[in-house]
Amino acid sequence: MTPETMIDHREKAYALLKADADKILQLIQVQMDNLTMPQCPLYEEVLDTQMFGLSREIDFAVRLNLIDEHVGKTLLDRLERELSALHEAFTKK
Repeated sequence: MTPETMIDHREKAYALLKADADKILQLIQVQMDNLTMPQCPLYEEVLDTQMFGLSREIDFAVRLNLIDEHVGKTLLDRLERELSALHEAFTKK
């Protein structure tokens, strides 16, 4: 594989992971805007499933050397901070 091809694959992998992370962030933002019950089993199940799926995608991309482990961790950390903010906002409500 040429260096140009590898860079292209890395960029595509990051773009796909970022898009998936942004979808999860959008779910969190909708909940923040409406401050709906975060303890709702369906809500928790959807977010847990989405977060788990993203973590597996990131792990796979790291194992293929398409993204750096730190980059993947940064994507997940951002979502976890937003999720914490949602729980905090709801408990203050």
